Amino acid sequence: MTSSPITEPSTRTSKVVLITGASSGIGEATARHLATSGHRIVLGARRTDRIAAIARDIGQAGGQAHSRQLDVTDLDSVKAFVAAADERYGRVDVLVNNAGVMPLSFMAELRIDEWNRMIDVNLRGVLNGIAAVLPIMAEQKSGHIINVASVSGHRVDPTAAVYSATKFAVRALSEGLRQESRDLRVTVVSPGLTRTELFDGIANPEIKAGARAMVDQASIPAGAIAEAIGFAISQPDGVDINELIVRPTAQG
Repeated sequence: MTSSPITEPSTRTSKVVLITGASSGIGEATARHLATSGHRIVLGARRTDRIAAIARDIGQAGGQAHSRQLDVTDLDSVKAFVAAADERYGRVDVLVNNAGVMPLSFMAELRIDEWNRMIDVNLRGVLNGIAAVLPIMAEQKSGHIINVASVSGHRVDPTAAVYSATKFAVRALSEGLRQESRDLRVTVVSPGLTRTELFDGIANPEIKAGARAMVDQASIPAGAIAEAIGFAISQPDGVDINELIVRPTAQG
């Protein structure tokens, strides 16, 4: 994938945007999409070679992007990621909490390590991101936290009980943060079936095959979610888009 040519940003709307889980899927698509609007992007992920390549690609297209190793389950790693962005650009305008895992399984399989991994990445990782940016955004008296949830945060299906629990929790903490804030914007974006690497982590071959079949039948590209995130960011400071659900038209 290559980046589109960078267009001249509106002078008021160029922002410093931090993206977790930026090495593929929605995170990568969001980085590329926002860079074309003139935003300054900081990509974070464990796959440093991958995010470095994406950042170079954005730079070659005329955009501004920087990458840094990030493990969202490690608070010190998240704090260092945010501090590096703040030091480089002098502010942090937007955090896109995108990193997530989805190893679907039936509860009776007792894949407890996978349950804990989902809690650590999908929930604790979001909390770590919030904890790292809140002091900076409070001092700025402005900021925007975008938490990527899922339609599984609105409904529960067999094999998705724990995954749904983490995404319901993301919606709950986002709403609580929104109510506590007057200068901070908070947005939850809930993707439906989207073509990403998220399904690769499913260990049960039958469940994995079923999920892949659903994606083949009805799914949207990661770029559709990136555009929804861009829409939320582009609103005037006094307008807070609190929640967006983005599904394929054909998804039930």
